[in-house]
Amino acid sequence: MPGSTVFTPVAAPVALDDHYRWWRYQRGASWRHPEGPGSSLKGRDKYPVVQVAYEDAAAYAKWAGKRLPTEAEWEFAARGGLSGKLYAWGDDFLPGGKHMANTYQGKFPVKDTGEDGHAGLAAVGSYPPTGYGLYDIAGNAWEWVSDWYRPDYYRRLASTGVVARNPQGPESSFDPMEPG
Repeated sequence: MPGSTVFTPVAAPVALDDHYRWWRYQRGASWRHPEGPGSSLKGRDKYPVVQVAYEDAAAYAKWAGKRLPTEAEWEFAARGGLSGKLYAWGDDFLPGGKHMANTYQGKFPVKDTGEDGHAGLAAVGSYPPTGYGLYDIAGNAWEWVSDWYRPDYYRRLASTGVVARNPQGPESSFDPMEPG
């Protein structure tokens, strides 16, 4: 039976160098059963779809006559016109003390205290949109993009001295825990 990884808070603080401590494989977890067999989409009409495999996201985009964005395109859209800002809404995490995205508060990965009004996922549109009218581009759930991630990609690109417009991403991924 196929499945997916499901975020699972731990009982006590752990070192944050091993994500396997708070992600567990759940047989039967899918977009129709987000926490595994026995869970359903009931009551989740306004929530983001989760537990979607990359291949399924790419196939859906193709079916819709679209494609997944590159990481650079996603980043551009996420910033909503605020180039160079730390967050999609500016440089302050809590401007005027107001939460601008559903993020984890408390001791990660032990307890999300929900100080932003949500422990776990929030309904789509719970926070203001970006300058481009996009909701929930930061926080809440992860999004798929079409290219690989490498923490050194933009540094390497800058070192070439060439100005890149819509960079297409690195040719391979880099994860020290899973170099292959």
